[in-house]
Amino acid sequence: MNILKAGYNGILLPDYNIGFDFSSPQAQHIFISHAHSDHMPYKSNKPVYCTRNTFRLMQKRGYKDEARVLNFGEPLQLGNAQATLFPAGHILGSAMIYIETDEGSVLYTGDYRTPPSPATEGFKCPKQVDHFITEATFSLPVYKWASYDKITDDVQQFAIQTLDEGYTPVFLAYNLGKAQEVMHMLAPTGLPVQIHGAGYKLCDVYEEAGIDLGKYEAYDRDTCEGKILVTTNSAINNGFASNVKKKRLAYCSGWATHEASRTQLTVDKLIPLSDHLDFFELIHLCKKLNPQKVYITHTPNADVVQHYLNELNITSCFLDEVNI
Repeated sequence: MNILKAGYNGILLPDYNIGFDFSSPQAQHIFISHAHSDHMPYKSNKPVYCTRNTFRLMQKRGYKDEARVLNFGEPLQLGNAQATLFPAGHILGSAMIYIETDEGSVLYTGDYRTPPSPATEGFKCPKQVDHFITEATFSLPVYKWASYDKITDDVQQFAIQTLDEGYTPVFLAYNLGKAQEVMHMLAPTGLPVQIHGAGYKLCDVYEEAGIDLGKYEAYDRDTCEGKILVTTNSAINNGFASNVKKKRLAYCSGWATHEASRTQLTVDKLIPLSDHLDFFELIHLCKKLNPQKVYITHTPNADVVQHYLNELNITSCFLDEVNI
């Protein structure tokens, strides 16, 4: 199977004119896995394929072109290939793309998480995969996530205790996906939340999909004190809630696994909440699928993943960039 990684242009199956998260005219059929900016098309002049929630979120984030919306599990015939979307569990609308051909099958994960975030459509993958293209953002055994119940309890207790002690709790999280997941965790508390404006404009897509985000409103500098705040690290550095003198910050990320993040970011609480799967889930899924070959991408270091896969007699390679 000819599989190419074209740098920031995404991944290409040149023999089938299929691109994954692809932004170049070399592909006739372009699939977008989800609406994070590093996966959205930035110079495509043709319609893309994606889920309805991904399309709606992309439109909210400035996407102006057309899309053909596909349902999960709905097969699409593309010449001598058939494509099917599977829920990826990463953010709302996120999909893995499964391609079946006479040469074998390909599963492109995009970004994914299993067990899935409850603020998504869940996670499901094909039973059989020949060529598995997987991200490995968290590619070391140090990355093993706590249970969702444990992380939810950490989020809720930080908010409640911080308010009880007269401080304003601030959760640092990406505006799309992580912010809404934190809000979903906080919803059962009934406490008021204010979210950064860039994240606020995306929340109605989640609500229309049936995700409970609790009692929330857009961030208002004049009324934010004493409420739960959800924003990004960059916004905090640029004056978000700078008028609130008594506040405590919680950093929500898989990178919060490292204690050094506390001093690097000047935060009070580290909550290892990731929208990617951990190292052990990655190895487990590769073992379960037992593909002919694993193609590793989006990783700071593929060596450790490859070592563990070698122990399972699974062939793998780092999908390096090529110029096309």
